[in-house]
Amino acid sequence: MLFGQSVFQSVLERLKAEDQTAEDDAEVPAAHRVAGLGTGFAFDVMEGVSVASQRIGEAYFDNLDLDAAEGPVEKPRPLLPPEPVMPDHLTRTTPQEVAGELAISAADTPLTLGEKRRAFARANHPDGVALPFRDNATKRMMLANLLIDEALRRLR
Repeated sequence: MLFGQSVFQSVLERLKAEDQTAEDDAEVPAAHRVAGLGTGFAFDVMEGVSVASQRIGEAYFDNLDLDAAEGPVEKPRPLLPPEPVMPDHLTRTTPQEVAGELAISAADTPLTLGEKRRAFARANHPDGVALPFRDNATKRMMLANLLIDEALRRLR
């Protein structure tokens, strides 16, 4: 019992009081009011009438793309990527040219030969060149590996 009333009776009294305030609010025109706020927004109200209610027939123009209504616009075609150009070093595929690029000498050690192999592979590996030039890159890598393997065999 709260203040001489049961819990049920106090809840009923509170609901009755809320109904009375809702009826009082219903008497005031709420066209400019937002539920839960005590006042309307000044920028949305002109003499008690909302701006949106004055333009009911024009509401869809706000989202209409008027440029599209003028007619079909030709879309620009996407630019095709330029044709790949073969690098000059991929044109040199003879064993003498590859040997000249590797510059293998009698002073090379297994460590320096390994460094030369990796450096050559960075610049010439088939996975790093355009598809039309992979045959040349493969040929150059095979020649370089053959020359370096032969140099390593002679060191042992």
